[in-house]
Amino acid sequence: MNNLIYKEESYEIIGKCIEVHKNLGKGFSEIVYKDALEYEFKHANILFERERKNIL
Repeated sequence: MNNLIYKEESYEIIGKCIEVHKNLGKGFSEIVYKDALEYEFKHANILFERERKNIL
C-alpha cells in the first residue's frame, strides 16, 4: 500500500468497511451493507455517491 495516492483516505474507507462487517457479520443482503456503509460514511464526513451511474 505504499504506492497509494490517497493512502489516508483509503485507510479510513477500508476501516469503515471492516467496522460494518464486524458489527453486522455475514449473511445479510447487499442492501443492508450498503445502508450501513452509507450511515458510517455520513457520520465520518466521507463524501461519496451511492450507486453512481456512468454517463458516457
